[in-house]
Amino acid sequence: MIDMLVSIIIPSVILMKFSGDNDLGATTALVLALAFPLAWGLFELIKYKKFNFIALLGLISVLLTGGIGLLQLDPKWLAIKEATIPGLIGIAVLVSTRTRYPLIKTLLYSPKIMDVSKIKQKLDDRGNTVAFESRLLNATYMLSSAFLFSSIMNYILAKWIVTSPAGSSAFNEELGQMTLLSYPVIVIPSMIMMMAIFYYLWRTINTMTGLTLEEIIVTPGEGEESSR
Repeated sequence: MIDMLVSIIIPSVILMKFSGDNDLGATTALVLALAFPLAWGLFELIKYKKFNFIALLGLISVLLTGGIGLLQLDPKWLAIKEATIPGLIGIAVLVSTRTRYPLIKTLLYSPKIMDVSKIKQKLDDRGNTVAFESRLLNATYMLSSAFLFSSIMNYILAKWIVTSPAGSSAFNEELGQMTLLSYPVIVIPSMIMMMAIFYYLWRTINTMTGLTLEEIIVTPGEGEESSR
């Protein structure tokens, strides 16, 4: 709720209600609105002392939005930026399957979420390790598809709503509307897709290991211990 308030609601209200010449003005309102998600992102990075690819792209996204508005670039660049960020994450998810650190093991199949060591032991005992890796690869493709969906919807939403010249109060208001609409149009469907992928992963683990959900899910404290 705090994340939604700081990253979506407050910036949207500032952009939509305080961008007029008699209020903060287009430039000041844009800078102030973007300062909230930027400061929150930096705070989380410093607090948790973890700097990862996705967090970096999130901060870059905020900075690019500010740059497009302050430099008064063509609004088409906003649509391109909105599509590029989740698109890059989707590509990174696929590329990571060829590395030692697949991103799905950071986002879903993570020691902070699941008791990975217990799962591995059960898989080995039952001789299902190879079959599980194949299912995990399928889950990776699903995860990449979820980011592709987000990329396409971001582009469509930006092209549809933000049509005014960058740097104007109308541009700010449209940017605020886009930010608000992104939650029901993009964020919620993406969350549902992520939950579906998690359910697929859990059913796979349950079938191949016999472990229940309660046995594989870890508490935050346990997740910290298993990740050390």
